[in-house]
Amino acid sequence: MTGPVPLRALIFDFDGTILDTETREFHHWQVLYRTHGRELALSDWQRGVGTWDAFDPWAGLPDHVQADRERVRAGLHERILADIAEQDLRPGVRAVLEEVRAAGLRLALATSSDRAWVTRWMAQHDLLDLFEVLATRDDVRRVKPDPELYVLAADRLGLRPQECLAVEDSLNGATAALAAGLRVVVVPNDVTRTQPFPPEWPRLDDGFAGGLAEVLRVAGEE
Repeated sequence: MTGPVPLRALIFDFDGTILDTETREFHHWQVLYRTHGRELALSDWQRGVGTWDAFDPWAGLPDHVQADRERVRAGLHERILADIAEQDLRPGVRAVLEEVRAAGLRLALATSSDRAWVTRWMAQHDLLDLFEVLATRDDVRRVKPDPELYVLAADRLGLRPQECLAVEDSLNGATAALAAGLRVVVVPNDVTRTQPFPPEWPRLDDGFAGGLAEVLRVAGEE
């Protein structure tokens, strides 16, 4: 009989997992909605977290806003970028990433965002040198919840998916990782914590405070 497949790498999502861009973006869209007498439901927004084209927030705004979409979009994008630029990484995540490398495990990124977006913020936070592999929206035909990004990241590491643990914040992301054959730990943020994650999925509601040891413990990798 064969034993358990040893863990050789961790593959992290980026938005919402390493840097919580998602909560900030949702906040600014909420402000835009309320400015025009509308309310943006979190449950609607959550459909689009970790993927593309699953939810169109413009559809819920009045016609006169949509008619002026380019101007409104430009202002909104500027405010979101300025806010994210002031954000720090999620508490404890840098230490976990450094512990992964120190433990002799390999480290990759699998994100539905494009390469320019993630490398911009990774460079700002001095993270690029920690990651051996980046798999982004630019590299695949289908983003999460399709498994293609995780299959690609594992392949670029030269590993089987079963040898990798995904660290995710969203339902779309974790679904993609499991479909690719990876193990997964969910570390939700303020926007994703109420998503309908199956109760059997390993989950860290206190974020990365327990370090790599806690990530591995919850994943059953002690």
